[in-house]
Parts: sequence; C-alpha cells; structure tokens
Amino acid sequence: MAIALDPRHLALLRELSARGSITAVAAATHRTPSAISQQLRAATQDVGTALVERKGRGIQLTEAGRLMAEAAIEVDIALERARSRVEALLHSPEGTVRIAALPSAAEYLLAKTIVELADEPIDIDFQDEDVAERTFAELARNNDIVIGHSLVSPTPVGAEDLHCAVICQEPIDIALPGTHPLAKASAIRSCDLVGESWISVPVGFPFDTILQTIEQMTGNPATVTQRVRDNRVVESLVIAGVGIALLPRYTTRQRQGLALRPLADIATQRWVVALSRADRAERTVVKRVNEILQRVGQQRERA
Repeated sequence: MAIALDPRHLALLRELSARGSITAVAAATHRTPSAISQQLRAATQDVGTALVERKGRGIQLTEAGRLMAEAAIEVDIALERARSRVEALLHSPEGTVRIAALPSAAEYLLAKTIVELADEPIDIDFQDEDVAERTFAELARNNDIVIGHSLVSPTPVGAEDLHCAVICQEPIDIALPGTHPLAKASAIRSCDLVGESWISVPVGFPFDTILQTIEQMTGNPATVTQRVRDNRVVESLVIAGVGIALLPRYTTRQRQGLALRPLADIATQRWVVALSRADRAERTVVKRVNEILQRVGQQRERA
C-alpha cells in the first residue's frame, strides 16, 4: 500500500516534535487547536498508522511520527537550499531576519551589524533575551538567529540539532572593588578566592558553571549573597563592596572603583554563538547576517 506524504503534514509533525503539544503548535502557527487536531487526523488517515499517542495529559509522537518529523527537517533544508541558490542567481539577499540575543553579546554585535546592513535590503527584528543556556535552543523555534553563549563548548546545551556558528570567544574575568587587595595582582588563582562573597547569576546560567568549578578546585562552597541577571547591576554591587563577581571582558565598563582580573588556573571564556534551525540557516538573508555577525565578533576579539 502506497503511503501519501503531504509536505504540510510533515511540517505539522516537525512542529509537534519541537513544541510538544497541539496548543503550542496552534499558538506558534496562528491557528486554532481544533484546526491542528483536524490536520493531524487527516495526516494519520493518509499514512495509515498512528502518528501520535497519549502520554499523561499530553501527547508524544509515535515512531512513525518521529520518522516523518525527521524527514520534514530534511525536506525543509532541501527547499531552503534550492530557494537560496535561485535567489542568489536573481538578486542580493533581502528580507527580515528575526534575532534574539543575549544582551551582553548584543551590546557589541547588534549596532555594528545593523550599520553594516544599512545599504542592503535587510531588516533586523531584534529582541533581547537573558535566559539559561538550555533555553537558547528553544528560542530558535521562533527566531531566525539566536545569539547565545556557552562556557563548555561551541555548542550550547540543547542546541546539538541546530546550526551553530561561532561568532567570537570572550574571556570572563573576576570583577573586584578597586580597593580589594586582589586588585593589585595581575592575575588571580582560584585559591585566592576562598572566603569571598559572590554576586552570581541565576542557577543554570553559564557563568554559574565557572563558580561551580572554583568550588570544586578549592573544595570550599562559595558564599553567594545575590543572584542577578543584569551585568550593570552586578558592576554596581561589586563597586559598592557587596561581593566579587564574574563578568565578560568586552562589555564590562571601565568604571572607577571596578577592577577586572583574569583567573589564571581555570579556563574562563565563553563561546558566543549564532544558533538557527538548519533550514533557516540555509536562507541567503540569514547567511548574510551571520557573515556580518562573525566579522564583527572577530573584530572585537582583535581589538
């Protein structure tokens, strides 16, 4: 028996795989849950076997459903690649690229990228997102490019199935009050930090990984007095003597009363990366923006 494969059904199963529920797919595709359910029934009838099954109060894809969702990715990549080649033949890249970015990376990437695109028919639709490392991959569902970071590898946790392009590598330094005794040192070792009070980030955010490594190296638990997302707030707390912190070198302001020192015995750098779904990464306009982001990032590294 021949199986009917409608590309629209493949796309539906891909979205169900990525988003996990009919309600979430409906919201993302601006349709009603009943319309999604109706299409799912039609897909099941066309294929001749169950594509989803109940799991608790929700649903999950069956093996057949997972195979079709995986095939949908391959189809979407092939379509975008073909479209990209034809567009490249006919005209230069054009369109709108939706970007979600970590604020501390966007600070030195976004403005220069927009300026470089000023004479090109490319618009940037930007939103800032300060989230845990794993959430960057989730943002790729609704954005063309997600600028995230990782302290472990060039691929953030959860982004293994995404297209990942390294924009730059940025050192993470120890931030100290200017009057702190360690501010006189050219570099700091983890053992020097035992007994310090810390201004850290929420648990699950990449910088917290470094603090955990310091704890492992010294065998002493860190005393965290505050957990803060905004680096500017962290800077002010450090200057006030509330604690020391970990801050990115490229965007931490040179402020009176604030000293940055490298950590000598632990690798403290972050990979700033551009994440995209594999098919979106094939779009000519996305490739063009990624090209500029990487160039701007490399310029910042060399500065």
